Amino acid sequence: MNHFVKVNFLGACGVVTGSKFLIETSELNVMIDCGMFQGLKELRELNWTDLPINVSAIDVVLLTHGHLDHVGYLPRLVKQGFTGKIIGTAPTLAIAEIILKDSAKIHEEDAEKANREKYTKHNPALPFYTVKEAENTIKLFKAEGEDQWLTLSEHIKYRFQYNGHIIGATFIELDVNGKRFVFSGDIGRRDDYLLSEPKMPEWADFLFIESTYGNKLHPEEDVEALLTEIIIDTIHKKGNLIIPSFAVERLQTLMYILWQLYKKNKIPKIPTFIDSPMGNNVLEVFKQFPKWHKLSSKDYQAMCNHFNIIQSYRETWETIDDKRSKIVIAGSGMVTGGRVLTYLQQLIDEPSTTVLLVGYQAEGTRGRQLLDGVHEIRFFGKYYPIKATIKSIESLSAHADQEDLLHWMSAIKNIPEAVYLIHGEPTALDTFRVKIKDKYNWNATIPKLTDMYKLVV
Repeated sequence: MNHFVKVNFLGACGVVTGSKFLIETSELNVMIDCGMFQGLKELRELNWTDLPINVSAIDVVLLTHGHLDHVGYLPRLVKQGFTGKIIGTAPTLAIAEIILKDSAKIHEEDAEKANREKYTKHNPALPFYTVKEAENTIKLFKAEGEDQWLTLSEHIKYRFQYNGHIIGATFIELDVNGKRFVFSGDIGRRDDYLLSEPKMPEWADFLFIESTYGNKLHPEEDVEALLTEIIIDTIHKKGNLIIPSFAVERLQTLMYILWQLYKKNKIPKIPTFIDSPMGNNVLEVFKQFPKWHKLSSKDYQAMCNHFNIIQSYRETWETIDDKRSKIVIAGSGMVTGGRVLTYLQQLIDEPSTTVLLVGYQAEGTRGRQLLDGVHEIRFFGKYYPIKATIKSIESLSAHADQEDLLHWMSAIKNIPEAVYLIHGEPTALDTFRVKIKDKYNWNATIPKLTDMYKLVV
């Protein structure tokens, strides 16, 4: 007798963000990741629409890692009736807790500010979810280890496998009636400063693979030389270097590189400020889970001691008023919110300011606008002229590029029955589809949002 599995594509289809995949079986319904859409307004508006499925029928959510575009929809899922377990590795759940609480606080503050200053079309503006809703979601968290098969039901089991990218990140192998579903999550780099090389799947009947950089190779940049040059130029201009940064992994990587540059006497001891409450909490996760990264506890402590860690919004303004030439690393990485907006609002119209972008900038974000060379930018309902120098270092991305992605697939011993390309913009997806056909002679499918595929297992 044939058994069928229905795969529902509820996010990260034709776009990078909003990761959500529902696997419906006769025994259990399993959701892989539950993230928010980010970027373009029409994508962000999708977040406010209830999912086109029976949410109360989902038995369990498995998380590949803790980034917002993989976990940020969880409180809305709970609001729509989900009551099951949310399972990830211990560091993934620690990151997810930080991100959900922080984003809930920002949602509440942004709604309150929009209502107070009346720059909203909504009456009233509402938070996407509240701190209380985030806390209720976190109560459903259950941590499990990597590299071991865990049983969900009689014919369904799963395994988390180390994947680099950020602390705690894994790819997920889901075994249904002996057929292997592999969800790549976000795949890390092979030469990461802080994390080990990703493990690789050896069998995949159905492969769901990210394609963020499916059309690109990361440039062969000398990151240390580029950073040194930008910092020396900032000091020469008596200006400020502002680095919008993702709080998870990118911030810690930047700290490590800057600390190393100082130790090697490549840069002077320029005042360097870390202004990311979420980033500070993530540093604690590195301390808590030393086996998940390369830093020794001694090096971790020495690195942290090198920086001025900002603890309050009052200190943010003190840092802005500080006339010394300085480096400020602040969230968020795509300039969509967080403390970096305050710095840019005050300093982006000064020619002595340099803004350094150090990660993927999704379409529709302020980071992408800066990268594309716009002449003005909008913060808190007002436009500000851009007189600052805008720079970017693409090779600091925590995502595998096309070569890394193909390498990650190379250990798969069988020919998959189906390959689904997810987490990519259209050009990246189509380029990667052709490349997979050329290299492995596998036919890959590019699913659309809300597509459902019925698979025999």
